[in-house]
Amino acid sequence: MSGYAALSGLLRPLTASLAISSVLLPFALATPARAADHAPDRAPSLRAAERVLKDEVALTLGPGGVARVRETVSYDFSGGSGSLERTFVTRRHESITRDRVFRLENVRASSPDGGPTKVTVGGEQDTRTTVTVSGGATSGRHTVVLEYDVRGAVAPVGSGEELQWPAAGGWQVPVDEARVTVNAGTAIRSVNCFAGPLESAVGCTQFSMGHVRTQGLFVQQQLLPEEYLTVVAGLPPASTGGKPITERRHTVATAFSVNGITVGALLGLVLLLLGGFVGIYLLRGRDARVVGKKAAEGDHAPVAGDHFEPPDGVRPGQIGTLIDEQADVIDVTATIVDLAVRGHLLIDEEDRNVTGRLDWTLVRLDRPAGNDDLLTYERLLLEALFTAPDGAPRPSVKLSELGGTFATQLARVRSAMYDDVVEQGWFARRPDTVRSRWTVLGLVLTGLGVLGTVALALTTDLALAGLAVIIAGAAMAYAGQYMPAKTARGSTVLAHTIGFRAFLERGEVSGGELPSQQRIALFSRFLPYAVVFGVVPKWAEVVKDAGERAEGADNLYWYEGPAEWDLSNFAESMRTFTLATSGAISQSRGL
Repeated sequence: MSGYAALSGLLRPLTASLAISSVLLPFALATPARAADHAPDRAPSLRAAERVLKDEVALTLGPGGVARVRETVSYDFSGGSGSLERTFVTRRHESITRDRVFRLENVRASSPDGGPTKVTVGGEQDTRTTVTVSGGATSGRHTVVLEYDVRGAVAPVGSGEELQWPAAGGWQVPVDEARVTVNAGTAIRSVNCFAGPLESAVGCTQFSMGHVRTQGLFVQQQLLPEEYLTVVAGLPPASTGGKPITERRHTVATAFSVNGITVGALLGLVLLLLGGFVGIYLLRGRDARVVGKKAAEGDHAPVAGDHFEPPDGVRPGQIGTLIDEQADVIDVTATIVDLAVRGHLLIDEEDRNVTGRLDWTLVRLDRPAGNDDLLTYERLLLEALFTAPDGAPRPSVKLSELGGTFATQLARVRSAMYDDVVEQGWFARRPDTVRSRWTVLGLVLTGLGVLGTVALALTTDLALAGLAVIIAGAAMAYAGQYMPAKTARGSTVLAHTIGFRAFLERGEVSGGELPSQQRIALFSRFLPYAVVFGVVPKWAEVVKDAGERAEGADNLYWYEGPAEWDLSNFAESMRTFTLATSGAISQSRGL
């Protein structure tokens, strides 16, 4: 088989940009680094005057597909670089997770005319390994003989074997002529060659088989720097027993690979972490149940009669904090209504026809009995309401004017509410502190999981196991809001509270045997609890009915409306007031 040197020389520039070779496409995945990336900083300018006059490669295949190579290089050192460099392709990416590896071994150099012979094999960079030969005479023309072994260049293909290898080229300087001889030791079925960049499909200048068909001969005239002469030889099956060498490449895909180890580690860590989390929750985060008969009855107490009352001495704000374990806007709103019902302040609804807007004025009242009945958080709330931004006390405040220092003082009110439920013995620790600790711990664990996953992804194939820590940390951060633990005493109060809530939700009372004013006072007393339980409309109707039955009652003792207002408007006024108060508190950014 003969080549077509002249025709190839004419067509090569045109076809280089058009042809794609299926044989060499895997090599195209690894584009060669430029000469400047491998040579010393001074080398490009010095090597500009240097070239390879002739590169003769004799490649002999042995058992196991090992190629023993003797490469004779005639090199012109006119540039004075002091060395020659040859870049070998030692790896190519066959898939996202798999590399084919070509092992370069036993590299040595000699020179019959005193040329350089000191060999330095650089570390693999991406897919290339650079061999530098230095020392000896490095001026003028010299011959350097490189000898080395290549493993992994032969692989089974179809019904036979195939040698595919960039046998010549890879120099940092131009090559005038490159010749490759493949000694297979057996009949060669076919030969082919390609010249240029690794992805090139342009044939070489000439290729043929020897007379006995055990040799493949390949010739290429003119190679540019970093270009290769790649030779291909088809062999009979089991000619050498050569097999490709493959390695798992560390990428994002392999870092998160799913296999028995990673799945087992993930499931094991998830079960371990979640099991530990559940154990801690059962020990510390679950409500302590009351063992005695009272708690059991309280949890299922039948709600009957018209005089079911809240737990003795328990205020609406306390109940709100006990139920959802948070001192929130509703609890503060209910406390304001409760303070009005108990005579510490008056709620005065303004006439929207006069002011042009819906607003209320809170007026502080001096109780003859004093303020000894106030809890700490209630006292702080009154101070927050009736203290002007300049720190001076004020007798009244419009709901729309809450702001300034009110937000800061509300934070103190909220803190005092948490302290109060601990002082009452309903919680062993402040609910907000418990939530914060578990949430922060979960976030820290999640952060450590992210860092650990990144570290595992960069160094191992076990990054999937790091997701277990992230999952556990995220679950802990989310579940932290459920971790505050009620004590047995707190559970008892909660059991009674549940029954009282059912009573308020029914809104069915008679109170016919009570005098009118007592009936108004009694039902008004329950209204703040209705705010906490979210049944204001229904219970406000109860209070309204009680007021309408009282002769000559146009207002309540703790709530006054504008002119032309009567108790028939109370239910709607109360619903609007609670919404407006909650909105004003929220806008103050205190909660």
